[in-house]
Amino acid sequence: MRSRPPFSLSMAALLTLVVGVLISAILFASLRRLEHDNADIAFRQHAKIRVAAIQKSLDNSMRVLKDINQLFVAFETVSREQFRLFAEPLLARNPYIQALNYHRFVSQQERPAYEATMREQFPGFAITENQDGKPVPARIRDRYRVVDYIEPKQGNEAAFGFDADSYDVQTQAMQRAIDTGEPSATGLFQLLQESGTQQGFVVLMPIYRHGAVLTDAPSRRAAVIGDTAAVFRSSDLIVKSLVTENFLGTPEGERNISINVYASAMLNPVWNEQSLIFGGGAAEPVKPLTFGLPTWLLYDQPAPYQQAFDIAGKTWRVVVSTPPVLFTSQSSNAMWAFLAALLFSIGTAACMQTMVSRSRRIQRLVDERTLQLRSVNEDLIADIAARKRTEQALQLRERAIEASTNAIIILNANAPNYAIEYVNPAFERITGYPADEAIGRHIGFLWGKDSDQSGIEEVRGCTLEQREGHAVLRNYRKDGTLFWSDLYIAPVRDDTGKVSHYVAAQYDITATKRYESELEFQTNRDALTGLANRNLLRDRLGQAISYAHRYGHPIWVLFIDLDRFKFINDSLGHQAGDVLLKAVANRIQSSVRDTDTVARMGGDEFVLVLPERTDAGLSTGIVRRIMDAIAQPLTIEGHEFFISSSVGVSVYPSDGLSPEELIKHADVAMYRAKETGRNNFQFYTSEMNERALERLRIEGDLRNALERGEFVLYYQPQVDLRTREIVGVEALIRWQHPEFGMVPPIRFIALAEETGLIVPIGAWVIQEACRQGKQWQRDGLGHLRMSVNLSARQFCQKDLVECVAAALSESGLSPEYLEIELTESLVMADVENAIGILRELKALGVKLSIDDFGTGYSSLSYLKRFPIDVLKIDRSFVNDITIDPDDAAIVTSIISLAHSLRLQVIAEGVETIEQLTYLRRHECDQIQGYFFSRPIQAEALGRMLKEGKRLQAEMTGTLI
Repeated sequence: MRSRPPFSLSMAALLTLVVGVLISAILFASLRRLEHDNADIAFRQHAKIRVAAIQKSLDNSMRVLKDINQLFVAFETVSREQFRLFAEPLLARNPYIQALNYHRFVSQQERPAYEATMREQFPGFAITENQDGKPVPARIRDRYRVVDYIEPKQGNEAAFGFDADSYDVQTQAMQRAIDTGEPSATGLFQLLQESGTQQGFVVLMPIYRHGAVLTDAPSRRAAVIGDTAAVFRSSDLIVKSLVTENFLGTPEGERNISINVYASAMLNPVWNEQSLIFGGGAAEPVKPLTFGLPTWLLYDQPAPYQQAFDIAGKTWRVVVSTPPVLFTSQSSNAMWAFLAALLFSIGTAACMQTMVSRSRRIQRLVDERTLQLRSVNEDLIADIAARKRTEQALQLRERAIEASTNAIIILNANAPNYAIEYVNPAFERITGYPADEAIGRHIGFLWGKDSDQSGIEEVRGCTLEQREGHAVLRNYRKDGTLFWSDLYIAPVRDDTGKVSHYVAAQYDITATKRYESELEFQTNRDALTGLANRNLLRDRLGQAISYAHRYGHPIWVLFIDLDRFKFINDSLGHQAGDVLLKAVANRIQSSVRDTDTVARMGGDEFVLVLPERTDAGLSTGIVRRIMDAIAQPLTIEGHEFFISSSVGVSVYPSDGLSPEELIKHADVAMYRAKETGRNNFQFYTSEMNERALERLRIEGDLRNALERGEFVLYYQPQVDLRTREIVGVEALIRWQHPEFGMVPPIRFIALAEETGLIVPIGAWVIQEACRQGKQWQRDGLGHLRMSVNLSARQFCQKDLVECVAAALSESGLSPEYLEIELTESLVMADVENAIGILRELKALGVKLSIDDFGTGYSSLSYLKRFPIDVLKIDRSFVNDITIDPDDAAIVTSIISLAHSLRLQVIAEGVETIEQLTYLRRHECDQIQGYFFSRPIQAEALGRMLKEGKRLQAEMTGTLI
């Protein structure tokens, strides 16, 4: 019996164990680093969300202050009740605000009368200041800044009547606000309303005298009459901001997060406790026990997150921190991975030791048997070598067939129907049929029922005539899908020369056929809509003309253009425009017969070819049906649109004998349809071609008119019916054409809109009008309001506000003397977008007016949301106010509506004294029209201003 050798640990097993432990440690460290980084990222995300909530509350508060300030800017006199009604919803939506104040400047001379007036409403009222924590009558000063209005009154009684200038910290902040015209915040101080130790701060925004010119700090100091203020308890502000977003407390499963807010910009980690607004102050950093290892290896300790932001000129800083947490306090993938890797390393080392021991035993047995087999192997080697040489020759041929990427099929020439005898793996892959289902069948089973193919006869001819051949065939896989093949077939002869088999090579050319089809589609189809393109349209129209010529049938060619498509493209983007074009293409396609041709020429233009058939004639009802299908409501990105179209019709053979002529004349007719008001159709006439040529000439000249300085502005005066004086002008563009003379706007404005030239032309009008308005001021001719109309394309341009601001800056004209006019239909096309643009324009300080009011479809709810100053009554209502009771009632209603919304009213197109008398009797504010003056050039209007021309008293009746 053999003795078992003593156990010894192999070097391979030991090395495996060491490497495994090392890898486990590296894996643990990597996962711990990742967990630590994830904890840090998660903490910073929580911190940023809380900081954003605080900043959002402060930003909302600043907007509230600006809104309350705008109340005093918009109205020269604001009553206490108006202030309360305006402030209550703002305070309800912003619980962070302690109070909203209005400070009135009261001089020492005005003080007795002011206090006496206030006591009539508020007994015991007096202007006070704070002395030793108690309100006492204010000491004598040149001027007091008194808390005149305050909301809410409850809880803020101590501040009512207080002289804010008695606090130096408020006086300094107020001076900054007056000089800059922007909100200014005080530092922290004890509020009068505060009974505890909590500190607060106040944000102030000045109110200037109406009509004052505010160009620099001295002019602002001279014009200031008071201010509006928002009062905050500092700690309550932060608490309410966090409570609103549910950020106070520590939700289950989240870290304990500490938030400290400081009214300081210091970066030093030792914070000034006097600037602490919220939180418990910064604690000493915790130093966890690490045993000399990196801290991140054992603890999750994110670094404190800090962020500073500006609050009306004061810098605040928020510090968010969290204490270190031992990584084992939560589920740790790193620990589990380390334990799993360590156990795996031990197991692998044990397996390695077992394999080494077994290998040693096997090696001893192999050495013993090798000697016995060596002699036997030498005898077999010679025999095997001979057989291999024979087999290699056969296997080379088999491997070549087996490895081929093309299907190889061997047919038995002596079997019925030339049955398949062999197929290679490529055949199985291409057709989906396994070899056992294909062997014994005729090759035609791949063709299915598709037997009407010319290539099949070629295959039959090759087998019958025992020759080579080639055919392109449609085949069907086992799952029924079609694939194309290029089949090459050749006979195989035996030693006697007789054909025993046929070999067929089948190449899959499906991808090539698909590419050819796609190429043909791209050549003849529109990529977006799938409709016919220009090439296919000309081919189809040419075929239709040949057929119509042979049988004497007419053909209608319809040229369709979508109305206001560019407005949708500019406002919602090209992606929305593509959605619209696809929908319109489907509607047109479903409105015609399958034999009719629908093509897209490009952009929003479509062409239809409608040949007459023996079973139905052509009528205008077909055109109306197509237009009605296009006009159905369509919703894109939440906006509902009603798309109309303009259609031009040409008829073969009367309007042309070639495809080019018919399409061209239908295009000319379409433009005539647009000129006659859009949303209609027109048949081609020869006169239209002359108008089209003239239109092309005007369009070409229009592109160069701006560079050549051919545009001029005319100005129509606007007269105040109370003072009878000229208070404003409306700028109206004219084109001094070198050949056609003075071209009125009706002949080129629509064309400029369509080509996009209205944008640079409109920018020039704004610049020139501002320049002329400032020039009249320099000449001492008064400060007139300059009104400029905006087109739809201008209103949609992204840099509209910047363009207006640049014109004001370059000319030096103050914004309050520029009035932007917009049509009612323009602002109602997309209300929410229009409100945003109007507010941006209003922020510049310009006036806003709605032109042609009453002709659109605005509602009172929308009208209240528009920040407008003036309503202009359309001339269509003014024309018949003295003879048409309906028009008179509409005008009276518009005037009443405007005055109830505190808007001014201007009536356009006043041409008779009867119209003027009616408007004056119903308290219309201003008029413009031929009765006072036609639009005239700047020089003529300057002379009119120098002469002091005004509306004569006898012209306005006895009411003047």
